[in-house]
Amino acid sequence: MTRPIVRLLGIAGLTGLVASFTLGAATLPGPTVDESRSEKKTESVVLAGGCFWGVQAVFSALKGVTSAVSGYAGGSKANAHYEIVSTGTTGHAESVEVTFDPTQISFGQLLKIYFSVAHDPTELNRQGPDSGTQYRSEIFYTSDEQKHIAEAYIQQLDAANVFRTRIVTKVAPLQAFYRAEEYHQDYVLHNPHQPYVAYNDLPKLTNLRAEFPDLCKGGK
Repeated sequence: MTRPIVRLLGIAGLTGLVASFTLGAATLPGPTVDESRSEKKTESVVLAGGCFWGVQAVFSALKGVTSAVSGYAGGSKANAHYEIVSTGTTGHAESVEVTFDPTQISFGQLLKIYFSVAHDPTELNRQGPDSGTQYRSEIFYTSDEQKHIAEAYIQQLDAANVFRTRIVTKVAPLQAFYRAEEYHQDYVLHNPHQPYVAYNDLPKLTNLRAEFPDLCKGGK
């Protein structure tokens, strides 16, 4: 379990800096292709973008999101366990299952937050201090419409050159999602002073509230 060691020790000496450090979020255009209006009240998608702690915290904070669950996608049930997934050999990606009400927040709006605040979509098989295929950027769609919107938005962002390099996010159908161990659920909420969380995840929430105040629970 190398990652917890990195999280707890690798940045422990930066605690003083953390208090005033904030990562910058990318300012992105909205998607030109988004969901058509419908009466359905529940939809879900699984998003992978590095450590699931911060990704879960971001999507849990949004209006219209009824559930954000940390877990694993892209591999089998037999080895969907943190200690095994952390070896990078199982095919899983640390992911978050986001369940939302599309009448309150659209899939396109979720993607804008995913690409701008939740993670860096130009990093291949890594995010920040974490490296390995389990930290890859991937959208596991649950409908053909989601697939179309995600692929169109990636093409739009690449064409606009909003990032310094091209987006490496994969788009694939969801085969299965496996809920992670309970101690990973709402980890940022329960461990805000943990050095890794303070340095890597809390700035995401700061950026979320600054960039998307109208979409945040308790916001405008």
